[in-house]
Amino acid sequence: MKLLLVEDDPSMQITLQRALGRRRIDVRVCGDGALAVAQWRDLEPDVVALDLSLPHLDGLQVLAQARAAGLRTPVLLLTARGTVGDRIMGLNAGADDYLPKPFDLDELEARLRALRRRHHGADTDHAARPQQVGALRFEADSGAIYHRGEVLELTPRELALLTALMAKPGHAVTKERLFELVFPGETEVQYEAIEVVVYRLRKKLAGTGTALMTLRGLGYLLREEG
Repeated sequence: MKLLLVEDDPSMQITLQRALGRRRIDVRVCGDGALAVAQWRDLEPDVVALDLSLPHLDGLQVLAQARAAGLRTPVLLLTARGTVGDRIMGLNAGADDYLPKPFDLDELEARLRALRRRHHGADTDHAARPQQVGALRFEADSGAIYHRGEVLELTPRELALLTALMAKPGHAVTKERLFELVFPGETEVQYEAIEVVVYRLRKKLAGTGTALMTLRGLGYLLREEG
């Protein structure tokens, strides 16, 4: 997926480029509202993530110009503005969805992929297909993992870890890779913190018929028990 991120905060730009890049999303960045429409036209992205608060032109003005220019790319608004009126204005201006800040990375990815599927068709996005290991099933549309039809109650970090393992059932995922996915851009977190998340997730998987195994020197592996 090719994503145009229209966001003027440099730290947000870097964090999302790195984190989404690890999830096979090609993120291109524009930090100026006045330049956004031209870059949008040249890049031809699959989805646009558009911040409302931008220099020179705000997100709603950028969106209005893009739609007037015939650009029909699906748009996800990223906004710290909490009022219903702001969200309604954005949707009426041609946005397809919105996500308030601060947001969870897994929810951001799920919404972006859902917008791409609706615009391009379900068969274009292999990553959106349900992933299943035993009685556990990941649904990209909701961004949740289900056990026998019931949502498995997980923290965002536990969800990120389990999603990464479910993407490669029966194969080891390195500790380094999991750390990048569970703690994206968090430079102050100790490396051993991933072991705490693994410990907590392992307890929640008890009774699901799915085992989270440690393979020394290789990483962690998810497999069906029995």
